[in-house]
Amino acid sequence: MNFTVYLAGQIHDNWREEVIRKAEELNLPLTFVSPMTNHSRSDGIGEEILGEQPTKVMKDDKASDFNNLRTEMLMAKADVVLAFFGESYKQWNTAMDASTALAKNKPLILVRDESLHHALKELSNKATVTVENFDQAIKALSYVFETE
Repeated sequence: MNFTVYLAGQIHDNWREEVIRKAEELNLPLTFVSPMTNHSRSDGIGEEILGEQPTKVMKDDKASDFNNLRTEMLMAKADVVLAFFGESYKQWNTAMDASTALAKNKPLILVRDESLHHALKELSNKATVTVENFDQAIKALSYVFETE
């Protein structure tokens, strides 16, 4: 049995590699998918496909069309969504993806430091589980495969 995990969250650092490495160390049968993690490509995909846009707002709007297509398709195929809320960046994409997962009735593992408890309390209460770090998230995923 192999599950697909959608890794939702900011794309400015390598947190996804840490999650994937931890899962591989336990030989978990997981496939990981995510938003486009190349920030420049994510921001420029609208113009890459449609050509130069007349304003920065139109450039952002067209890029988000294609990024939303990617998210919708990959999340639809995912068995579970792991949404990471870090402290370094504005987290609107993470909130959007977590809300989309809930709307699609996808199991949601919310990863957030205890310091973000108050800011995320409502979303945390809607998530399937909330954990404070990647080790706990991987243990939650590992538990799904345990028989005893």
